[in-house]
Amino acid sequence: MTLSKDGEQMVDALVKKLCRRQVAGSLQVTMETGRLLRNVLPSSRWSSVEDMEHIIHDIGLRLSEAQPIELAVHSTCQRVIHMIREEALCFQEDEPDADEQEFRDYMRTIIRQSISELLDEQESANGNIAQQALDHIHSNEIIMTIGKSSVVIQFLKEAAKVRKFQVIVAETAPFYDGQETAADLGKSGITTTVIADSAIFAFMSRVNKVILGAHVVTANGGIVAIAGSKICASAAQHHSTHVVVCAPFHALSPAYPYDTDVFNLCISPNNLHDFQIVEGDTEFQNPSFDYVGPELLSLFITNVGPHPPSYIQRLVSESHQ
Repeated sequence: MTLSKDGEQMVDALVKKLCRRQVAGSLQVTMETGRLLRNVLPSSRWSSVEDMEHIIHDIGLRLSEAQPIELAVHSTCQRVIHMIREEALCFQEDEPDADEQEFRDYMRTIIRQSISELLDEQESANGNIAQQALDHIHSNEIIMTIGKSSVVIQFLKEAAKVRKFQVIVAETAPFYDGQETAADLGKSGITTTVIADSAIFAFMSRVNKVILGAHVVTANGGIVAIAGSKICASAAQHHSTHVVVCAPFHALSPAYPYDTDVFNLCISPNNLHDFQIVEGDTEFQNPSFDYVGPELLSLFITNVGPHPPSYIQRLVSESHQ
């Protein structure tokens, strides 16, 4: 029940990338974690399903400790464990007289195939969500979003192929990801307006729908999203505006937000203030994310269809048993 030398080196390489934020975001982390498990598990020493589970748990723990905010690591490991249990059970039912060597040979082959299928599913998730755009965006609507989310951009572009609507994008200072989103949507012919983050509440009365991306979807139906998302969702609730979240399956996590401060990452505040003119003891905080509770959200659009926040826990339990 040990990793090979090459396996240890691959795990260490991914740990370093996570620490340096060279690998970030639920999709990228899911893909890298899945590829790591696909390469490491068949070459490791194990003799039973329990041994494989221990190896996956150890790898997941090392990766999670390197970057705790990337909950997709734990989610991917749990899905692989769930998959291995199902495949092992099917083999035992079909081949009750098989010896240990036959079991290992079968599992090595099926692990590679199953993880490859899982990764293919995740790569196509954004496209599957975008295909549902016409069911949720109607002509002449005014849509608000915030920051930059690849799945939201693809979702809006798909709807724009058939329908005309306007998009308001909060700029998301101090990194101004919203400006990049507006430029990208503008190239696709979508009428887009960039607003300051402080103007979200003022513009919300004109908005028909808010569409958000999610870094992580927690087990209770809440989301961890780009900083400013909670302000946007709270303003929408005040004006009785629906908040829709585009959340691929790889963003789902079995984690429950007992302490919402854990689901954040404070980064350098250099973009907030010129520290050369600061006098005395001054503290600046520059969080990357907001936790948005399920009470502020209306609907999740996943690659397996739309679901209310109350259904998320069942989706998580089905894929992370």
